[in-house]
Amino acid sequence: MQSEISVQKGNSQLIQTIQSEIRRKGCLTFARFMELALYDPRDGYYMTPHSQVTPAMETGRERIGWSGDFYTAPDVHPLLAKAIFKQIQEVDDLLHHPSELTILEMGGGKGLLARDILRECEMVAPEVLSRLSYLLVECSPAMRASQEHHLGEFLQKGLSIQWASSLSELETGQVTGVIFSNEFVDALPVHRVTVKDGSLKEVFVDCEGEGFGERMGPLSSDEISTYLKDGHVNLPEGYTTEIHLEALRWIGEVDRVLDKGIVLTIDYGHTVQDYYGSSRKNGTLLCYYRHTVSDQPYAHVGEQDITAHVNFSGLALAGERAGLSVAGFTNLMSFLLGLGAEEMLAGLEQESKELQSAIHLLRPNGMGETFKVLIQHKGIKAPSLMGLRYRPFFEGALLGGGL
Repeated sequence: MQSEISVQKGNSQLIQTIQSEIRRKGCLTFARFMELALYDPRDGYYMTPHSQVTPAMETGRERIGWSGDFYTAPDVHPLLAKAIFKQIQEVDDLLHHPSELTILEMGGGKGLLARDILRECEMVAPEVLSRLSYLLVECSPAMRASQEHHLGEFLQKGLSIQWASSLSELETGQVTGVIFSNEFVDALPVHRVTVKDGSLKEVFVDCEGEGFGERMGPLSSDEISTYLKDGHVNLPEGYTTEIHLEALRWIGEVDRVLDKGIVLTIDYGHTVQDYYGSSRKNGTLLCYYRHTVSDQPYAHVGEQDITAHVNFSGLALAGERAGLSVAGFTNLMSFLLGLGAEEMLAGLEQESKELQSAIHLLRPNGMGETFKVLIQHKGIKAPSLMGLRYRPFFEGALLGGGL
């Protein structure tokens, strides 16, 4: 195996934790390194306290938001929440208004999206609110504290809001309603592979000085080659990319807990043809630190976000095999317009800050096209949903090429 790089920055305690595991167990897969960097219970990026949300709460540097490392759609404008709730109403109709309608949000961030969805529900459909159960699956105590703060107004009113640290805590078929995520799948750990001398190798992480170095070695799991085979992917010499095994396991768990309803996945990503195209020969791995983007995962360890674009074709195929049928695939701009974004914004002044913020979500050269929306369904007939009225992709692009 060959050493690649070494960088010495980040949370010193977390670096010691990762190095200690390497010395005990040998080189780590990149997926394991990413898991520790983001989700180590004591020092992981998402697990440590964020900036204060109440005077009594422990303080720390903000992770998500305009003064943090990156921002998400809920930081921009509540338009996405309004659209998601309108989609939820449509699903509620398809389910014939069950006595308990569950919204399950994966990785709810600071809780802004949940808050805005519930505010929209309270304003336009209080009858739905009376039947609603909101469930957040959140592994981070820091994030959960922020969510509890932002959802305080609804907790005080006695609304059914619950938390689980993982889907494994939930019963099979527990959810009738909507399971959704916004920028969740991109933060799931990924394996990294490269083609060297005509052979597919996996990228491993080793200790190097006070930091980390990369080594190339045999694949850690047959699932990696199966993943590429299922996608009819043949990687050329020198190509480096990501393999999303954890995302496949996640969608299997989503299927297990969903009885009837839809799965709504919003994230940045591509179909398999684009994901493994020649323009992405170095992969899609990106790191975010104080709104600076890099491809250096060994810098600022525990202090920066590490993400990889989502392979939506792989997610769709795994869902189909588990029991989730594809309802449709579109981009965020088309999703929002299909659900009436123009009408939602009609009363705003053209030059107002609020309108300009909302347009950020619709911008063709920004989040509007970069972010994709995958909707899968289970236990109901193939739905014709408003959020899927406009589809900018060729029919079959998502599941083309074997996926």
